[in-house]
Amino acid sequence: MSRVKLHDREFEISISNEEICREVKRVASQINRDYAGKRPLLLGVLNGCFMFVAELMRNLEIECEISFVKLSSYQGTNSTGVVREVLGLTESITGRDVIIVEDIVDTGYTMQSMLETLGTRNPASIKIASLFVKPARLKVPVDVEYSVFTIPDRFIVGYGLDYDGLGRNLPDVYDVVE
Repeated sequence: MSRVKLHDREFEISISNEEICREVKRVASQINRDYAGKRPLLLGVLNGCFMFVAELMRNLEIECEISFVKLSSYQGTNSTGVVREVLGLTESITGRDVIIVEDIVDTGYTMQSMLETLGTRNPASIKIASLFVKPARLKVPVDVEYSVFTIPDRFIVGYGLDYDGLGRNLPDVYDVVE
């Protein structure tokens, strides 16, 4: 499908599943090198990360574990700027290498909040892997060590990202048609 309609908006394909998988494999290779001989905890941020973290794990050759947290800061197509924790981390991360796995870093508020919260739990290290980063939208500085795609300020859906609950199941990524 080159175009889809979700709720009241139309979207057109911008990044194919094949391109996404190729680039996720590239980032997984970096993580494999950086964490050789270690066992990081991948901490997926739900709901949007589920497809990305699954593909990432399929391509990791190192020993690793996974856990999830659920945070929310979006309403419709806009970030509210307020990060709410819906489901928290239950594992101890003391002395652990943690890789936060996020679908998209937009304003940076969610990552800033997570880094502050996780930093109080004495991890050995914390790094961020994000499928998408929007540098033009960043409101706070965030270092995304493992960025799959850097994109302009546009609203996207698919591959785990949604528009008011719809579109997460699309295997490709779509841009909103203005």
